[in-house]
Amino acid sequence: MHDMESPATPMNDSSGDGMHNMNHNHTNMAMNVNMMHMTFFWGSNAEILFSGWPGTRLGMYVLALIVVFVLSVLVEWFSHCQLIKPGANNVKAGLVQTLMHAIRISLAYIVMLAVMSFNVGILLVAVAGHAIGFLLFGSRVFKDSEMTSSVKTSDLPPMSC
Repeated sequence: MHDMESPATPMNDSSGDGMHNMNHNHTNMAMNVNMMHMTFFWGSNAEILFSGWPGTRLGMYVLALIVVFVLSVLVEWFSHCQLIKPGANNVKAGLVQTLMHAIRISLAYIVMLAVMSFNVGILLVAVAGHAIGFLLFGSRVFKDSEMTSSVKTSDLPPMSC
């Protein structure tokens, strides 16, 4: 096994304490590291967003799925909503737009962090939430057929990838 100690570790420690301390530190680091999935996995035993949540409780896992779904739908709502009235004061409209953008990007980052739990269920509900949110708020399904592309469809610009 290759040793990854820093060059500052004494190489000719005649007492042997340097090697003992080095091994002791590696053992402590190994015991303090939580096992984290680095590949996608199925299952309700996961940590999503917070340490210990949802844990091993199925009900809490279902709650986590619902929370991620709702957050994903909200990201799409913020991406397509029209809260600012035409002719509104530019300063007030700009402040509202900035606040809306901050909320939208915060929600999107929270969803991203949840997906980074590598739990397939979380990934699926995040994608489903974005899809349902887009269907409800961004697609033409619930819009008047008379609307043209020249009509403003959102207060915020599209999110960049």
